[in-house]
Amino acid sequence: MLNKKIAELLNDQINKELYSAYLYLDFANYYADEGLDGFAHWYEVQAQEERDHAFMIRRYLINNGIRVQFKAIAMPDKTLQNHLAPLEAGYEHEQYVTSLITAIYHEAFEQKDYKTMQFLDWFIKEQGEEETNAEDMIKKMKLFGTDAKGLYALNQELAARTYAPSATGPAM
Repeated sequence: MLNKKIAELLNDQINKELYSAYLYLDFANYYADEGLDGFAHWYEVQAQEERDHAFMIRRYLINNGIRVQFKAIAMPDKTLQNHLAPLEAGYEHEQYVTSLITAIYHEAFEQKDYKTMQFLDWFIKEQGEEETNAEDMIKKMKLFGTDAKGLYALNQELAARTYAPSATGPAM
């Protein structure tokens, strides 16, 4: 059985991951309204990945005898005033999620819960990738986003992203 505090932190993380999906769908809505369907698509895929993360954590809790309790998911609260704003907010959000995962990992370490630490190893690696992707998006927008042809090409590149459920997710 999992330590009570670790179980609570993981249960809370499910909510945070589902909020991330809402936030990214909100970004997709912004870009769709702006006519940037590639950017919208990129964030739709991102939302699916965040949902998958919530499901992975849910399954881990269930497999460890913990009753999952869902909480209300907050409404996205970002004001998006230009094409760069969602990208910057996304990067900031990924850093926040990294801090949450790190806090859970720290608690698991303190409790000598090696099983949960091993489960979280995948999320730590994933967060590194998420932060890198978010930072790369900002760099590309700053380089190409002010030029119409560059923005068009970037939008086309992002439209090509495909959703692939993680086949290498954490062992549960």
